[in-house]
Amino acid sequence: MDVLGLTFAELRGALQPARHQMRALRLTYQRLLDRREGCDPPPTPIASPEAWRGLRADVLPVVRSVGEGDTTKFIQQTHDALETESVVVPMRRRGRAWKTLCVSSQIGCARGCLFCETAQLGLLRNLTAGEIVGQVVAGRRYFRDVRNVVFMGMGEPLDNLEAVLQAVRVLTDPAGLSFSMARIALSTVGRATGIRRLAELGWRRLNVAISLNAPNDEIRTRIMPTAARESMLELRDALRAYPLRRCQFFMIEYVLIPGVNDAREHAFELTEYLRPVKGVVNVIPYNPRRDSPWPAPTEESVVRFLGWLQEAGQICKRRLTKGRDLMAACGQLGNRDLTGTRRSHPTQPTTTQPPSALSVPSVPPWSPSSPAARFGGGAAPRWHGEHGEPAM
Repeated sequence: MDVLGLTFAELRGALQPARHQMRALRLTYQRLLDRREGCDPPPTPIASPEAWRGLRADVLPVVRSVGEGDTTKFIQQTHDALETESVVVPMRRRGRAWKTLCVSSQIGCARGCLFCETAQLGLLRNLTAGEIVGQVVAGRRYFRDVRNVVFMGMGEPLDNLEAVLQAVRVLTDPAGLSFSMARIALSTVGRATGIRRLAELGWRRLNVAISLNAPNDEIRTRIMPTAARESMLELRDALRAYPLRRCQFFMIEYVLIPGVNDAREHAFELTEYLRPVKGVVNVIPYNPRRDSPWPAPTEESVVRFLGWLQEAGQICKRRLTKGRDLMAACGQLGNRDLTGTRRSHPTQPTTTQPPSALSVPSVPPWSPSSPAARFGGGAAPRWHGEHGEPAM
């Protein structure tokens, strides 16, 4: 039995261990999920039932890992010859260092965003909860010190919602990997129905990022065609109804594309749209996809747009560009060679072989300017880094 997609409670329910066997089963579960590279698989206790001897964590094999500076992208191969891509981003803050892992929820994406490499694949298939958790297990096994997980890789998480929610349950299970919900962030194009479903779960410590990328519906539907299904007003209504904690906020992701959404009037229109929303704009300099119709913005234009947002009274941050040359930056994941092999149904993963992990240094993140008045004049909300992960 593969434990990657199961919480401990679900595993316990399936195996029905006796009370005196509970501790041994929990230890086996923990070791399967958190085994480090070079360590032997956890031994099955001698007194365990025969069913326990088939327990395993079927982490997909890591077939390639490439690095640029302090960023590493690793690729896992599925049993059906497709690939998932994940990115490890070392972080440093106040003398502490850790790693954030950007994971994928789908292979490809059906959203068709013109600025995104993943969208050029179309949707090949959804990932299972086990395949999503397997990216985290592989990241911890081969790159160590992964403390934050962000759903900002390939795919739209809310289009594969049940698998993503199950993966979050497994990741946060205190009997297993034991991630705090506050160390997990989910980025979505902003499906209002999916956001309302998240609100119903009551997971108030889960961080939510909205890939907005435009100040109005006209520009948004031009660069994000499926956004025409729901207006920005509908999206804003869903955000306003979301039960944020007092210290929590939405990360509003804004890919800055030269000549499309980078004018002064766009900054002021965006600020007006967000005025009723408790959010911080994360300005992401566009990372050109293959055969891109647009270049990357200049440093001057990025700084200028940030200045206009601040002038309008909007809290904003800048996402540092990392991994652009190896196609590991925001919006650049995906292997177009896979498009000839489409699959419609997710299936179970295979076992893993250790890769040659790359050692990469850490660098300090970019610091934002002073906060706007609507956050009470205190410290700015602490989101930072390449993938906008929560600062913990």
